[in-house]
Amino acid sequence: MKAGLIVAMSSEYEALQRAGIQGVKRSGIGKVSAARLATEMILTERPDCIINSGCAGALAPGLDLFDVVVGAQTAYHDVWCGEGNLPGQVQGLPQRFDADPGLLSAARSLQRERKMHFGLICTGDRFFEHPEEDAKVLEMFPDALAVDMESAAIAQVCLHYGVPFLSFRLISDVHTSHEAQISSYENFWKEMGDSSYAILRELLERL
Repeated sequence: MKAGLIVAMSSEYEALQRAGIQGVKRSGIGKVSAARLATEMILTERPDCIINSGCAGALAPGLDLFDVVVGAQTAYHDVWCGEGNLPGQVQGLPQRFDADPGLLSAARSLQRERKMHFGLICTGDRFFEHPEEDAKVLEMFPDALAVDMESAAIAQVCLHYGVPFLSFRLISDVHTSHEAQISSYENFWKEMGDSSYAILRELLERL
């Protein structure tokens, strides 16, 4: 299976390169950048599936730095199309985008050297710095595990083109307070080693 792999930031790209993962493409941060690259990849490279990786901020309690969060579903936390639509729902589309069942099954079968969590990842064009921001998302999606800035946008593109999709993220920051969030995010990059994305490499090898 030919997998297209997308990350947002140079730091994520370089970490995957150090982990021996080739063929990664860097989109740039945010929904538009991610959707642009996913569209270009689908139209020019014809991947059998797309996987979005990189880091994400924790929303649910019990998540720690470097835990793996796999998006069984993704959704927007910054979309509102008015009455008649659900929070986060783009009119005419599902409120939540489901991961491809085959990719999700492959992720569930991985060796569990790190804690893995399967559930909802919420996406929006905002870097969270305060617990109050988490609370607003959790009010919309009480079961959300983590937040990022790209996954749902790529999921929407993949739904449009009928391409299987999975979001596979490492927790980079935990939002117990503003100070703790900044500290954990900085520590994530300091502590990241060459093996941090080894579990993603295992997933790609299984595919």
